[in-house]
Amino acid sequence: MSSLRLNLRRLHKATAPLMCVPLLLTLLTGVGFQMAAVSGKGDQFLWLLDLHRGRFGRFDLELVYPFLNALGLLVLVITGTLMWLQQYQLRVKR
Repeated sequence: MSSLRLNLRRLHKATAPLMCVPLLLTLLTGVGFQMAAVSGKGDQFLWLLDLHRGRFGRFDLELVYPFLNALGLLVLVITGTLMWLQQYQLRVKR
């Protein structure tokens, strides 16, 4: 296995577990708040919006949380796509 392929796999393997919780939290709180807003109860679920934006009680990550989410997701998309393309190229060569 080439060095580049091994490094891509290692980066993807390290990033994926770290990004699961923040991405799921963003997904669930965003959908949950939207459902509450559509049903006319958005005012009762503003705490979901706080979590969605990165305000976790005493920890206010509102300024960096979206960028960290985006950076992690971008790394996963790029490494996943490159690994997929490498597999495709190997199949074409055979």
